[in-house]
Amino acid sequence: MKKTVRIASAAAAVFLLCAAVPALADEGMWTLDNFPSQAIKEKYDVEIDDAWLETVRLATTRMGGCTGSFVSPSGLILTNHHCARRCISRLSSAENNLEETGFLAGSFEDEAVCPGDHMSVLLESVDITDRVAAAAEGKSEQDAKEARQQLLTRIETECESDSETAPTGKLTCETVALYNGGQHFLYKYKRYNDVRLVFAPESPIAAFGGDPDNFNFPRWCLDMTLMRVYENDKPAATPHFLKWREEGAAAGEAVFISGHPGSTDRQLTLSDLKWERDVVLPLWLLRYSELRGRLAQYGTTGDEAHRRAQSPLLGIENAIKVRRNQLQALMNDEVFARKQAEEKTLRAGVAADPKMQQAYGSSWDDIDAANEAYRGFYEEHLFLERLGAFNGQLFDYARDLVRAAAERGKPSEERLREYRDTALPRLEQALLAPRPIYSDLETLQLAFSLEKMREWLGPDSPHVGHILGSQSPLSKAETLVGGTRLADVEVRKALWEGGAEAIKASDDPMIQLALTVDQDARALRQRYEDEVEAVQEAAYEKIASARFAIHGTSLYPDATFTLRVTYGAIEGWQEKGKKIGPFTQTGRLYERTTGEDPFRLPPSWIEAKDRLDMKTRFNAVATTDITGGNSGSPLVDKNGHLVGLAFDGNIHSIAGAYWFDESMNRTVVVHPAIMMEALRKVYKADRLVRELEQTEPAAGEVVLGGSR
Repeated sequence: MKKTVRIASAAAAVFLLCAAVPALADEGMWTLDNFPSQAIKEKYDVEIDDAWLETVRLATTRMGGCTGSFVSPSGLILTNHHCARRCISRLSSAENNLEETGFLAGSFEDEAVCPGDHMSVLLESVDITDRVAAAAEGKSEQDAKEARQQLLTRIETECESDSETAPTGKLTCETVALYNGGQHFLYKYKRYNDVRLVFAPESPIAAFGGDPDNFNFPRWCLDMTLMRVYENDKPAATPHFLKWREEGAAAGEAVFISGHPGSTDRQLTLSDLKWERDVVLPLWLLRYSELRGRLAQYGTTGDEAHRRAQSPLLGIENAIKVRRNQLQALMNDEVFARKQAEEKTLRAGVAADPKMQQAYGSSWDDIDAANEAYRGFYEEHLFLERLGAFNGQLFDYARDLVRAAAERGKPSEERLREYRDTALPRLEQALLAPRPIYSDLETLQLAFSLEKMREWLGPDSPHVGHILGSQSPLSKAETLVGGTRLADVEVRKALWEGGAEAIKASDDPMIQLALTVDQDARALRQRYEDEVEAVQEAAYEKIASARFAIHGTSLYPDATFTLRVTYGAIEGWQEKGKKIGPFTQTGRLYERTTGEDPFRLPPSWIEAKDRLDMKTRFNAVATTDITGGNSGSPLVDKNGHLVGLAFDGNIHSIAGAYWFDESMNRTVVVHPAIMMEALRKVYKADRLVRELEQTEPAAGEVVLGGSR
């Protein structure tokens, strides 16, 4: 539906007064084209203009599921250590464990290539809502979905083709749905495919406190990493960057976060919130809590096993804490009642106007019916199509190789969206990146997921029999991992380049498994798209139109891993009668150290203790509204200067997936003072300090990619 629909009524006017978001709440992950500058002016007396927004946009980067920011004119990027963990892990070995020792490049030549990583910067966004609405107009739900998908693929392809002769060079183009389909935009990105590691502290200080401190505050984490993007084998010129404000922002000062929040569900209907609460989250937690235990046990079998397990284990521990608290939030009667009241008010506003009721009134019932339909095949879809039965990197390779070979034989707009022409360069880079594969870890993860498939679908399921035959999950996993050659990048390259013929001729057992399950998985995917996704997309577009009719775009859209800016202030909070201040200091770090994980300091910090100022601010909190994907986001002041590095939220922020509580939700950041203190006094990274301070290089030091 078009966002320009406007239906005026007395009921709508009353609803607007009753349900509008409080103007002065520090809430919202705002797109830059609809940034609430006036609300910020009223609350904080701070002017945010288009020039400020442009600088912040061009200085903010997107990498994997994280954010970063340019902090020098020579392509230097600041992000979180946990965002760079994949690169750090791939560059590590049993003999050179960078998780334990850290990494510091002494020169440009020493900066280490991160296999398969890339960074993107948003250059432009274009509203394509009317084109998308026209493509779907008058069609059935299923036909409308197909027409939209084909148009979006065509728009992306045309955009990338047109950019080949542009001054910016070839762009990466991505269509984005906002307001659950109420708006559609085309986002144009500059993409850097050469990303290198410059500096990373040791994991014990980057993640000090581990899982016990995760999503808590006070904190003492140096969760930072410096990376650099290169072009033509030279550091990239990045004139838009954030200057460093080492003293940081004062308590009460207005601050902003620019980043790529992954997803929020604040506009979901009650039916979908109940689906998350009753079906998705419990099943996820049951599976991954057990997988965490198995990985932890594996990590106790030796030093090398411990190293290999750290990256997946830390990711799972973090996700478990998130999902456990999301489930707890959805089980809170008081806040759930608030969501019920919001939906009741919106539906009443629609029902009060006959035209609105006719156009949008059935939407909530349609979503409920789609969820009921999904109950009949959710587990099958989860395990086969969404790879719940096939944990591990090797099957991921096999699935992509098999499907890409089949899909590339079709016109781009008729393919599955993840294999359209505009997506293939990213897929190829990921497939052909050299990265370590550990067969014992692959076997553990694959055996576990096959076991869960058999447990949830039942041993008599035809899918289970089709996949396992007469083997147990463990023996099947051992056969597959022991027999596959997909760990060899040259084998993957030959299958990628050979296409359908090479896949057909392959006797690789992992390829054969991917072929075996593909027909059933595709059928489940098609059923989901027809019976659930198409119905809900149409319904949510109508609900979005109802909101637009009443609010316009005065409400922010849910997060979609696209660029947003949030605002707030440096501020602690009150909890259980106790005031929690906004800053921590270095001295308390040493008081909390036990010498045992996760409260162990690396030798470099023990040795440097006497050189450090114990009053240096370490971590801080702000009222800014963030979620997953904002990791690595810069905290910026009114002048566009960097005053912190977001790496977490407090425990109350997890419920921010569904609603925002300004009194309790907080962003946790690394303070710039401790980052500079550490670079100077712990790591003696003089080259990087000069680059961050924008001071002159030492005699004889060559500066590439831009001048200071």
